[in-house]
Amino acid sequence: MLFHVHAEDRPGLGSELYDLAEEHWSYMDRFEDRFLLRGPTLDDDGEEHTGSVHVVEVPDRAAAERFATEEPYWSAGLYAGYTALRAVLLSDRKPDTDGEEAPHTLVTGAWTPRPRSGGESDLLPSDAGPGGSLHFTALLVDDDGTATTGMIAVVRALPDEAVEVVRPFADRLADAPAALSAQRWCRGGRD
Repeated sequence: MLFHVHAEDRPGLGSELYDLAEEHWSYMDRFEDRFLLRGPTLDDDGEEHTGSVHVVEVPDRAAAERFATEEPYWSAGLYAGYTALRAVLLSDRKPDTDGEEAPHTLVTGAWTPRPRSGGESDLLPSDAGPGGSLHFTALLVDDDGTATTGMIAVVRALPDEAVEVVRPFADRLADAPAALSAQRWCRGGRD
């Protein structure tokens, strides 16, 4: 099963993340072959770490909770909280690697649970957004996987533009205007 695990930094961290970075990396190395997506969320300027996002394959919810709570930053009290939501992959396009890295945004949508149709990927934009900017899309579903509750997407754009890329798709999935939030994000992992 896939789970979207999003941890939010505790305010005023300073250098504490850097002090535990090697422990964090060593822990994440254990899951390297199970990540579909990973990386930090950032402030509006793209400079300061505000949290961590992982889409990881684990056997069940209990394993997703362990993944989150055994993480060294969580154990040290550096995160204010986390969410672990079951996810279903719709698309995963690897970003272009040539040229300067453009900003990326994580867009999250939430809505009242709706029965899954199984054809949600048919609602994805055929061109993957302007200039192929939509890189990753997953549904958030209930634990049974029978209802959608939201979505996550990674868009190669700044937050305002990223929301506009995702909105038509999210609104069709929600069958109403979806509540969307967006924050800067960058792909993580050891180089």
